[in-house]
Amino acid sequence: MTAFIQYTLQGLATGGFYALSALGLAVIFGVLGVVNFSHGACYMLGAVAATVLLDTLGLGFWAALPLVTLLMFVFGVLMERLLVRWLLKLDPLYNFLLTFGITLLLVDLVKRRYGVSSLPYQLPAGLEGRIDLGSLSLSRYQLFVAVFSALVCVAVWMLLTKTRIGMIVRASTEDADRSRALGINVGRWVTPVFGFGIALAGLAGVLAAPFRAVNADMGSNFIIILFAVVVIGGLGSILGAVVAGFLVGLVEAFGQAYAGQFSQVFIFVLMAVVILIRPAGLFGREEAA
Repeated sequence: MTAFIQYTLQGLATGGFYALSALGLAVIFGVLGVVNFSHGACYMLGAVAATVLLDTLGLGFWAALPLVTLLMFVFGVLMERLLVRWLLKLDPLYNFLLTFGITLLLVDLVKRRYGVSSLPYQLPAGLEGRIDLGSLSLSRYQLFVAVFSALVCVAVWMLLTKTRIGMIVRASTEDADRSRALGINVGRWVTPVFGFGIALAGLAGVLAAPFRAVNADMGSNFIIILFAVVVIGGLGSILGAVVAGFLVGLVEAFGQAYAGQFSQVFIFVLMAVVILIRPAGLFGREEAA
């Protein structure tokens, strides 16, 4: 029972990264119809930016959380205004190739500046060590990540469901054409929504920095799993992205505990099973299958 609780918390901590990033990816796809392949690179940039802020300015983890998130929002806004928007009216494949090219560029720039070795990042003050509860030993930081990620997802969910702005974004996500027919200026929300999605990826990167290897390639494997998450949850589904993110985190954690090197195989087995049973994903619309 003790091991089960530990693996569950590890899975929720890992799932937090997936849920935050997949949430941003789902919103971007829903509103813009863009499959953003650069999401993994933005996750990597968030982690690298946190490391650079610590090394150059002495700004620790608690300052990096809001600051890097804001910087990544600005980066996302610039990316959409300067590059993505010019291809929105073309075949979606063009933006997929564009974001793939952005990924290659960002990874290469980071490698040229910081090399291929992992950058060190210390655990934030107050979250070092473990919490012992009888026979149960829990990492303070992983417990924090699991709770913090869940709270952010709830906050985003409240924003999208309980506010006027959220309802407009949600309507645009579910059916952009019908939203335009009802008088909603969907184009007005394109830029901030794209920046918001990128900001969530950067936030996940900051959370990953203290106990993941921070290097230029850390987003490569991440984006593959992230696409599995959004397919399982349903492309464009906000709730599906969050649920599938934490579900995939649990599958990966228990896979690592009991199957070792095959842990990530189970993620794609789960994706295949979901697609066979429900092609639109767990919470996706049937017409998106």
